[in-house]
Amino acid sequence: MSSAIVLNEKLENVGALALPAGFEEIHSHNLYLYVKSYQAALRSNTAHSKTKGEVRGGGKKPWAQKGRGGARAGSRRSPVWVGGGAAFGPKANKNYDLKVNKKQKRLALEFALNEKAANNALFVVDSLSIESGKTKDAASIIKTLGTRDALIVKELVDEKTMLAFRNIQNCYLVDASELNAYLATAFYAVIIEKSVLETITKEG
Repeated sequence: MSSAIVLNEKLENVGALALPAGFEEIHSHNLYLYVKSYQAALRSNTAHSKTKGEVRGGGKKPWAQKGRGGARAGSRRSPVWVGGGAAFGPKANKNYDLKVNKKQKRLALEFALNEKAANNALFVVDSLSIESGKTKDAASIIKTLGTRDALIVKELVDEKTMLAFRNIQNCYLVDASELNAYLATAFYAVIIEKSVLETITKEG
């Protein structure tokens, strides 16, 4: 059974918090489906080429159908002409969205957190706030834990803590409503408030 590392106010290891046994039974495919869906939703889908019906010009037939000795041509907007439309170019109306149901989203997050716990990269604190609002105080947390980067999850993000973390490149601060399996996987470690983790384990 995987366990999260419990930290006190000084970020010292004071124990372990076991995750539900059911987390270890979750198949990794749930995480794969969620991450694939998340990344698909990030696609801007702006690539678009014009067909011969959308490009400008070419209303008149370039030359007579017969008697010229050359190939017939009906429009200067044809794809074979320079400046003509594209025959099979990309279209911006393509939908890349991939549906993932609510249960799979929950299972994906539980699997991701269990993986962090198994690698000793899931840290639990009662509360994490930077009252000074200073970046150096926030950076000291990562330095103390000795992790290269971290996702910080609070029940509700306050302004001072946001100011402290916003300029640190290897940290990302979110509140409980923003937490998802993709973010939990993207960072080496997850530092999460106890109340948030308890809510997740109860739902599971």
